[in-house]
Formats: sequence, C-alpha cells, structure tokens
Amino acid sequence: MKHQIKMIGLDLDGTVLTDKKELTPRTIKAIEQAIRVGVIVLVATGRPWMGIPEELRSFPGMRYALTSNGARVIDTETGKVIEECLLSPELAKKTLEICGKYDTLLEVYFDGQGYGQREKMERVERYHKNPNMWEYTRKTRIPVEDVFGLVERENRGLDKVQALFADMDERRQAWEELETVEGLEPVGSLKYNIEVNAAGVNKGTGLVNLGKILGIRREEIMACGDGDNDTIMLREVGFGVAMANAEEQVKEAADYITLSNEEDGVAEAIEKFVLGGGERLC
Repeated sequence: MKHQIKMIGLDLDGTVLTDKKELTPRTIKAIEQAIRVGVIVLVATGRPWMGIPEELRSFPGMRYALTSNGARVIDTETGKVIEECLLSPELAKKTLEICGKYDTLLEVYFDGQGYGQREKMERVERYHKNPNMWEYTRKTRIPVEDVFGLVERENRGLDKVQALFADMDERRQAWEELETVEGLEPVGSLKYNIEVNAAGVNKGTGLVNLGKILGIRREEIMACGDGDNDTIMLREVGFGVAMANAEEQVKEAADYITLSNEEDGVAEAIEKFVLGGGERLC
C-alpha cells in the first residue's frame, strides 16, 4: 500500500542544521522543492519560537512551527497559537527546585521566549558543551536575576523548563528525582541538558495533532531527528528518519537512517522519499 508524504517535521540541532548551526544550500533547495509540490514542511524543535533561526522563521511557504517539544504549535503567518500544552507554574517551580540544587544554568520559556539566569549566562561556556551554542544562548535568551521569581510573578502556564548541567553525575541524579514527580515529561536533546514539559507533551503528538487539523493522516507524516526528544516523534509519525549522527535509541525508532547533519542528511531523505516520486511503500 502506498501513501504520499504530505507533511515533514524537522528537528533543528543535529538534524536540519549543521554543527555550526547553518542551513546548507542543498537543504534549502530540498525544503523549497517540497513546499513547491504542496508538502507542509515545519520546524519541530525543542527551541522556543524566538530561538529558531530567522532564516527558518521567515522561510517562504513554511506556514507552521512546532516549538518547545510540542508545547506550542503556531501559525507563523498570523502568529496564532494553534495548540498549546503548558507546564503549570507549580510544576515549573518544582522542576526548578530540583535542578537548582545542582550546578546548572536554568531557563524558562514563556510565550515562545526563553529567559535565563543572568549570572550563569555570563558563564555559558561552563554549561553548554558545544561552543556553537554559546552565542545562540546569549542572543536568544533574556537574562533575569531569578528565574524562580519570574515564574512566581507570572503565575501562569509556561512552555518548558530547561536545565543545563556542568556535571553529568548531577544531571543523572536530577533526572532520577524528576521522574518521581507526577505530571512531568523530562527529555534530553543534548547529553548535558534536561528539558521538562507537561506530561504527555512531545513532538510526535504535536505533529499528529496538527495533521488532524490539516486533514493529514499519521501515515502521511514524515519526521527527521537525532536526539532523545525525537525518539517518540519518529515512532508516532508514519515515517521516521534518523540522522546518521543520531543517538542509538533514535535510530532504533526510525524507519530509515539517512546521512548525518554534516552530510545533508535531511536533504537526502526529502529527495529520496518526497521528491523522488513522492511515494513510499508503507
């Protein structure tokens, strides 16, 4: 039985972006061609809306964006929030209490904007192990003196909490404690972070729900990813593509393993399964 791919969800870091956080010409061309033949292409990322590169936020024809691991899905043309599944302030504060016991850079996301601890952001090199993320963090996060206090003042739902750990043993301890708290969904897109959403929030559910709104079946959705927060996405959609640089559990969840993010793996998958006739065996 054959199904045409009608939607493609693309993770950013380690997937559609190179290690230097760039889009290659081949990848741009493949996305443009997919959009031109009527396929819905969207970013499916753990980043907040304001953390998505401007080149992708304003990409012609890219009408939707799934952000903060699916906590917020937006119409990029109108700015309308199509779907949001927010973390309660109580659970956010519990998360901050647990992760704040350790040497961490804490971030909270409200309305698509990230906020980080000012003092720790000034030493971002200690917490982000990837030098390519240092300038990204400084440019896209608003520094605040106290993220816990910000959550208390806002006293409303937020997209996500993120903690970046200086010590990996401390990350393990925090993860174990977070898993005991009902209502939380901890994942890690990097080997040194923990991202916490409301329970049940993930990229896969977000893509499938958007598909239902647009009249696109699960079997007609393709997704590409590499990190822990992409594992469920690749299982949930009709056709999951893992990057060659993906973590092992992501590869195990995939239907196909493409080239790495440094080798235009996303472009290769789009060319092969979408532009090369537009159909695949299912």
